[in-house]
Amino acid sequence: QAPQAPGIEKELSGYRALRPETLEIIKTARNASPIDALRMACATLSLDVSNPNDISPAGDLALAKRLASRFPTVIAAHSRLRQGLEPIQPRSDLSLAANFLYMTFGTEPDPMAAKALETYWVTVSDHGMNASTFTARVIASTRSDMVSAVTGAVGALKGPLHGGAPGPMLDMLVDIKSASKAEAWLRKEIKEGRRIMGFGHRVYKVRDPRAEVLAKTAAEMAGAHLQNTKLYDLARSVEKTAIKVLEELKPGRNLKTNVEFYTAVVLQSIGLQPDQFVSMFACGRVAGWTAHVMEQHAQDRLIRPQSEYVGPHNLKLNR
Repeated sequence: QAPQAPGIEKELSGYRALRPETLEIIKTARNASPIDALRMACATLSLDVSNPNDISPAGDLALAKRLASRFPTVIAAHSRLRQGLEPIQPRSDLSLAANFLYMTFGTEPDPMAAKALETYWVTVSDHGMNASTFTARVIASTRSDMVSAVTGAVGALKGPLHGGAPGPMLDMLVDIKSASKAEAWLRKEIKEGRRIMGFGHRVYKVRDPRAEVLAKTAAEMAGAHLQNTKLYDLARSVEKTAIKVLEELKPGRNLKTNVEFYTAVVLQSIGLQPDQFVSMFACGRVAGWTAHVMEQHAQDRLIRPQSEYVGPHNLKLNR
């Protein structure tokens, strides 16, 4: 596969530019959240395809390449526009992550920052039958097109129970302020019934392996002074304290560090704002979504879950 990689990268870089119609939508949505702007723009990303309803393997692949290439362009353009700046045209000589940083900040991207973002996107590219992936597959199972399925997936990812936790995780660190205040803060939150962001996962009962990767990335960035060292040190301390407190107050729950904890630390160090974090998740996950859509189209079977009625029986109609 290695000899093919340069050709594939060059091909994908050719799809990064957005059509004027898509840019107009992003301009209209400049005051919306980044994930809302992405959802609106996503529906237009097949405008340069002659038959966007082609769900053959070749048709799906053509759209998958456009979606993966253009998601970062959409977010970068939205970031510029909401600051009152003009979008920057993509460059074909940069990697996907490096090009996103260039289009967002208008300067040559730091190689380590680009590597960190690329690492993040790879770690979240797919994760089984999660809510957004299932949404995409349900839509695809009706023989609907790739872009419709992925647009639906973006809508599912927007929900705070799925893709929206990294931002609040960063808010938690800011609220805690110092390592000495962490334990009291955590105990108060748990006592009042609030969830501790960045801990616990429906699948993992051990430390999320993706958190391992991102923790290493955050440490490397701190060592290179690209990371706010004080925030990184606080995150490490809060993680240790939270694990201890959660084991004590919620025994047997196995609430370990999840991917969201170090996602927030890494993305803020790159210079991104918390409300951009979910859209960054989408830029990585789109690879998985499109692969699942292609698989669902190949299976060509409608997904129709059964439901069980649990309401009252033997009701009589009063006339």
